[in-house]
Amino acid sequence: MEAILVKSFGGPEQLCMGQAPDPRPESREVLVKIKAAGINRADTLQRKGLYPPPLGESEILGLEMAGEVVEAGPGCQRLKPGDRVFGILSGGGYAQYVAMDEGLAMPMPEGITFEQAAGMAEVFLTAYQALFWLGRLQPGENVLVHAGASGVGTAATQLAKMAGAKVLVTASSQEKLDACRALGAEVGINYKQEDFPTRVMEATDGHGADVLIDFIAAAYYQRNLASLALDGRMVMLAFIGGQQAETVDLRPMLTKRITVMGTTLRSRTLDYRVRLSQEFAANCLPKFASGELRPVIDSVLPWNEVRAAHERIEANLNVGKIILRVC
Repeated sequence: MEAILVKSFGGPEQLCMGQAPDPRPESREVLVKIKAAGINRADTLQRKGLYPPPLGESEILGLEMAGEVVEAGPGCQRLKPGDRVFGILSGGGYAQYVAMDEGLAMPMPEGITFEQAAGMAEVFLTAYQALFWLGRLQPGENVLVHAGASGVGTAATQLAKMAGAKVLVTASSQEKLDACRALGAEVGINYKQEDFPTRVMEATDGHGADVLIDFIAAAYYQRNLASLALDGRMVMLAFIGGQQAETVDLRPMLTKRITVMGTTLRSRTLDYRVRLSQEFAANCLPKFASGELRPVIDSVLPWNEVRAAHERIEANLNVGKIILRVC
């Protein structure tokens, strides 16, 4: 089959079209003909050699896709050839075909295109896990979402709003903040022009953020602690701002009883990812069909323009997901 390969670790110029072995589904797996794949920052890290796939998983980039089932293993009970599905992967999304566990393959909601569905799984499952499984978000609480215009940011904003929370977001431009407000964010903070802990406290009458979704890590760690409420929960999803936080005053962690958590989906067990996918599907997929939730797509590119897609996400130009149309 055709696939996008990495010639050697480095920049986007290392990405190229090539040939890879055809995947074969095991007993409880389905073989999916991929129609579209989502671009994630994790892909750019793997391209650089900084985020290798779990042992035994495909070396091909791509953590989410949408497509059509062409074969179902003998142990499959739910899916059959012709079913339109989407879901998260541990790798292999930048290819014509992928074999995936039947439990990870979610049915595409009515009215959703392959390109839209390809941008839903990774961001919405990541946001769902962070907000509800880890952050224990409750109605009426305040949520601060950094990188509000990113794929996970736009998903988290919608899910938190749906749950009855007050959503505050940070972003780098008025255009991105306007996009976040259109999704339900009540407070938009331009982190280049404003001190976000001050704005968070002003907007919450001194209470702070009960749940904080962070991608920045070291560069924001002290200010995140200042932004959190009593018994606040911070969920860290990436290290865009560095891994080493120096001269941090940790006293707020005790005085505010703050909980700090870190998570990735790719390294979770199959059982965990299946349970998360199935809970999300049961609770949220009907809301895509009704329009209460929607995928936010920045752009759709043919997969032979994958280098441009990686350049765009690394330049922080996207509002929502960048999608590859697999031809």
